[in-house]
Amino acid sequence: MEFLSGNFLCETIVPKEELIVSRTDLKGNITYANETFAFISGYTVDELIGKPHNIVRHPDMPKSIFKELWKDLDIKGSWNGVVKNKRKDEGFYWVYAEVSRVYRDGVLFEYKSIRTPISFDEKIKYQLLYDQLKKDANESIRKVIYS
Repeated sequence: MEFLSGNFLCETIVPKEELIVSRTDLKGNITYANETFAFISGYTVDELIGKPHNIVRHPDMPKSIFKELWKDLDIKGSWNGVVKNKRKDEGFYWVYAEVSRVYRDGVLFEYKSIRTPISFDEKIKYQLLYDQLKKDANESIRKVIYS
């Protein structure tokens, strides 16, 4: 994969005092997005509602991480981990995500996700880990070209 867009290299820093919050239906379509999610992702709330949550999935993320997420949600009822997301303008932002089931009257109704910022050192650690996971799985790895 080659990315020639300069925006793809622009990181948005998630403010320490902010929480990114969203909810999805059982198929992963966004039913609620707070203003912080909209602002950080570069979308409006209206643009996010009804869209699959993977609208913000960055191509640097290994498929195995999301397989693990859905497996843990199914078996344990929750998942947490580090995620690199893609903004509407193709920039990116890193978060620590906690995803959990939401029940209504004893029936699984939706999923809730709360995301918080991570440190610079964690970003480096997880970028290297995710690059290795993608390489091990024979997934495309990005190639940044400076001209």
